[in-house]
Amino acid sequence: MTARFIVEADGGSRGNPGPAGYGAVVRDGDTGQIVAEAAEFIGHATNNVAEYRGLIAGLAAARELDPDASVDVRMDSKLVVEQMSGRWKIKHPDMRPLAAEARTLFPGGRVTYTWIPRERNKDADRLANEAMDAGQAGRRWEPKAKAVVADEPPLETPAPKAGWAAPADLGTPTTFVLLRHGETPLTPEKRFSGSGGTDPELSDKGRWQAERAAEALAARGSIQAVVASPMRRTRQTAETVAARLGLEVRIEDGLREVDFGDWEGLTFAEVQERYPDDLSAWLGSAKAKPTGSGESFTTLTHRAGVARDKILARYAGKTVLVVSHVSPIKTLVRLALGAPPDSMYRMELSAASICAVQYYADGNASLRLLNDTSHLR
Repeated sequence: MTARFIVEADGGSRGNPGPAGYGAVVRDGDTGQIVAEAAEFIGHATNNVAEYRGLIAGLAAARELDPDASVDVRMDSKLVVEQMSGRWKIKHPDMRPLAAEARTLFPGGRVTYTWIPRERNKDADRLANEAMDAGQAGRRWEPKAKAVVADEPPLETPAPKAGWAAPADLGTPTTFVLLRHGETPLTPEKRFSGSGGTDPELSDKGRWQAERAAEALAARGSIQAVVASPMRRTRQTAETVAARLGLEVRIEDGLREVDFGDWEGLTFAEVQERYPDDLSAWLGSAKAKPTGSGESFTTLTHRAGVARDKILARYAGKTVLVVSHVSPIKTLVRLALGAPPDSMYRMELSAASICAVQYYADGNASLRLLNDTSHLR
């Protein structure tokens, strides 16, 4: 059975802005018992920044317990609840990256937001004040030895609005047209080629594929911006398409491929022969890292989610060509579907293939296209 958590979060500032801190508790969704606490003094900040930092800490604590859980966030900040629910726009530049970070911690379909009155958020408020007291005394906040039990049973968790139950008028969705780069010399040999390798160029076939993709996307006629991974093969693919569309390429580092460490340039069979235990661990857990790499699929999920939300904030309501690699594109598709991490091993993503995802104002997403290669036939 999937775990269910309740995150209660709060933040405060003594002066607004002034000395600030946050607090968050994670409760078992069935018993109401506190299973994790977090608090921190964050220096000079506003109330709203502290509240968002509390939200991020609470979600991170819940994810540490179970990354596949469903979460009901409860806060007495109407601003944060309405903004994270997609009903209010996030206009302040300090809030946007914090909201983007919060959205990366769990897929949107597994998090709901509920406003509660201040008197029902006493535990998070207490922790925030403890953190501010500690910080102003020159100390770090330290958690208590054991968690407390809730004074009252948890509220009934409302079901997230999704699918047919979603509101009819959500405005124009933001569309990501996800294009994998064309072939490099390593692609047909199925060698690991990440951000820690030789950064190869497109091959002759890869350049031909990029041209065919450019023709198809020009015919589509709806692309309004182009964003790409900083790696050579993605930049070359993106520049080919952008030149046909009369657009510039914006580079987003979060779209780069995973660093495959010592596996770079090797085939799957070679990795299986040289590093069998590491490969088995990697295939079995999103938290495992390739030999010699500092990056897991969990790490990738976080940075790809941040990149996604930065693009959504910049190009709201527009159609954006996102040129990236196998792992980041599969991750974005997986997050859009709310699918588990191992679903990435069940997707085929050919060189120069096209996927499309639409994102709506309420936080929901819809996969519109997957691994389309019709333009290469």
